[in-house]
Amino acid sequence: MNVIDFINFLHEKKIYLKVQNGKLQINAAKGAMTQTLLAQLKEKKGQIIEYLDSTKPGMDIVRVSREQVFKASYSQQSLWLLEQIDSGTEVYNMPAALKLTGDLNLIAIQQAFTSVVARHESLRTCFAAGEDGEPIQVIQAAEPFDVPVTDLSGVAEGERETQIRILVTKEAALEFDLSRDLMLRAKLIKVSSQEHVLLVTMHHIASDGWSMGILVNEFSHLYSAYVQGQENPLPPLAIQYADYANWQRQWLQGEVLDAQMGYWEKQLADLPDVHGLPLDYPRPSIQSFAGDVYVSTIAKDTLDGLKDVCQRQGATLFMGLHAAFSVLLSRYSNEKDIVLGTPVANREQSEIAELIGFFVNTLVLRSNLSGNPSFNELLRQSKTMLLEGYAHQQVPFEQIVERLQPQRSLSHSPLFQVMIEFQNNDEGNLSLPGLTAQYLDHQGGMNVAKFDLTLNIFEGQDGLHLGWHYNTDLFKRESIEGMSQHFNLLLAELLRLPEESVFALELVSDEERRQILCDWNDTQADFPSQTCIHELFEHKAEQNPQKEALVYQGVAFSYDELNLRANQLAHYLKAQGVKPDTLVGLCIERSFDMVIGLLGILKAGAAFVPLEPSYPEARIAYMLDDGDMGIVITQQRFLSELPLLAPLALCLDDDKVRDELASMPQNNQAVSSLGLCPHHLAYVIYTSGSTGKPKGVMVEHQALSNRIYWMDQEYTSTPQDRFLQKTPFSFDVSVWEFIWPLTTGASLVLAKPEGHKDPAYLSSLMAQENITKVHFVPSMLGSMLAFGLLGIAVR
Repeated sequence: MNVIDFINFLHEKKIYLKVQNGKLQINAAKGAMTQTLLAQLKEKKGQIIEYLDSTKPGMDIVRVSREQVFKASYSQQSLWLLEQIDSGTEVYNMPAALKLTGDLNLIAIQQAFTSVVARHESLRTCFAAGEDGEPIQVIQAAEPFDVPVTDLSGVAEGERETQIRILVTKEAALEFDLSRDLMLRAKLIKVSSQEHVLLVTMHHIASDGWSMGILVNEFSHLYSAYVQGQENPLPPLAIQYADYANWQRQWLQGEVLDAQMGYWEKQLADLPDVHGLPLDYPRPSIQSFAGDVYVSTIAKDTLDGLKDVCQRQGATLFMGLHAAFSVLLSRYSNEKDIVLGTPVANREQSEIAELIGFFVNTLVLRSNLSGNPSFNELLRQSKTMLLEGYAHQQVPFEQIVERLQPQRSLSHSPLFQVMIEFQNNDEGNLSLPGLTAQYLDHQGGMNVAKFDLTLNIFEGQDGLHLGWHYNTDLFKRESIEGMSQHFNLLLAELLRLPEESVFALELVSDEERRQILCDWNDTQADFPSQTCIHELFEHKAEQNPQKEALVYQGVAFSYDELNLRANQLAHYLKAQGVKPDTLVGLCIERSFDMVIGLLGILKAGAAFVPLEPSYPEARIAYMLDDGDMGIVITQQRFLSELPLLAPLALCLDDDKVRDELASMPQNNQAVSSLGLCPHHLAYVIYTSGSTGKPKGVMVEHQALSNRIYWMDQEYTSTPQDRFLQKTPFSFDVSVWEFIWPLTTGASLVLAKPEGHKDPAYLSSLMAQENITKVHFVPSMLGSMLAFGLLGIAVR
């Protein structure tokens, strides 16, 4: 393992190296440094010092006069601007809650926090707008720190936990005023004489993950000293955060900035605007931060296998996790350009290692999965890309966004919307004399999602612990749970076949595969497949002949009357030579005649073809010729508008035709006498022709019966229901509006011609006719809701 890989490996083990005055210094988490690692470190010591010296920025950070004006750091400036836009928000609060059991010394707690705040200027720095409108730092004088106490010891035990939870949530959500507040606050809840809950909240503008570990360590040392009557044991700090911010703005300019920024401009060229992950809900026009978290684990044997694969490639564990997560996102989105964000401590200089402050930066990681790469290939790519990113981590993310000028949207964050975090910050050693401390798992009830999805990874003794933080306005919990399960399966496959194409590996379990291929396709249903659709109507007419079937402009037809009128038309059509699969045109406006014509064609064994009277004559001519139609049922008014109909016309409002129909038999014709079977056509509807010539879509009786059966099972219809028919009959939705109610014994109310274009009319009609069911497409539903349509069971 080379020096760069070894340093990154130690970093993941929470072992941090720095060079000071030519000497190598080690800062390691408790238990992280083993004898084997120490031996390796001694062996590579000279190379490590040489490398760290070579990568150290050219200017030292030095303390400067406090008489000058200090601009905020670039990261602070970005948060300050966001706070101005949002007028205060708890999104960037960093809360913690500690349960303390034992003899607590309140004075020592206040003294410890007073010393921490006095020691770190960042915690007593406020912000104001400078002359150029950019934020400047206003460092407040150190004063005694107050820790207010809320006494719940007198509250009944059953109510106490509820009150604690409320206080924790309220404190975590309490906004900071960046213009005047300290950036650290603490409150104490007294549960009993031997039990307290300490609430500590910092603002991200003054802190980061690394800083939390510093706060814990310093508070522990200070509290221990003050409880024992000792002095402050901590050595003074050589520099403060304001000195770092001053250094950053002086160093990161000119040639240095151009060289650093040049890498990111090349690396992030032509970046996709937003990821293509499937969302459960439409993305809001303004980004929300409503979130939740789902927790999963990766077993230790899988973790050990991933470590082995990474070690063989000279890569770190994070590089392997990044590569694997990129594969998962690619498989989910069907995209090959995968963009992630990840936080980096950004504390390369030894001078700032012990400072509380906002140093963390965000790197944009980009993976190219084109060309069917193997996992090993992606791991090598991830290693190269991450090492290059680490070498250019000093450029603030905010400056990269400003330079690249991506297309901005209020609906999502710029450059990336999915983040991966590997938690390897030193959490600090919380050791307080006379007290046992335990972090509470309900950290203020904060459910904040700063990004669409964040995968937070922590390595424990039993494997990897994964926190899937997701935006609840975009994803359902079950979707995230499924994603976590797929990640475990995919990771196992990547380790089993690291040289195979990542797109050829299994992503679903045997149970899911069975569900998708078998269970979801087990749609067999005992619908009336051997019955023609009009027979279902005839059955209802026989059962309830006097039941209201059809209503139009205040006049009603019973099932018996409608059936008899349709039978007479059917006998007439049969006498004209129609037979199964004959296409009969229906060019008529919404009226009783339209429904009689539709049912009469079906009862004659033929198939109806809607011909919208408003269609251009050329289109109707094409449909008549393409469908070889010898008869068109219509009304007299359309003969003058469409003279091509005249030779084929059967006008139901013509007195002579009415007389002929009145003389026809009124009985149902058995389908067997017609030679009609369920596989014969029921209707043909022509497409719009937007991609070429209109095409006739042929639908059989059994297909229509299947559809109507499904609708009735899904939404249910009873004879008491009243349906509205308002869809133009050239649109297939109209077929369901006509057929479903008349085959289930319900009542069908017809809207007036062109009534579907008038939401106010439809709303009034539905109220007047006590409509219980109506079929809407989303656009029309939106129009209806705009008119305040409420209280109707919309289907």
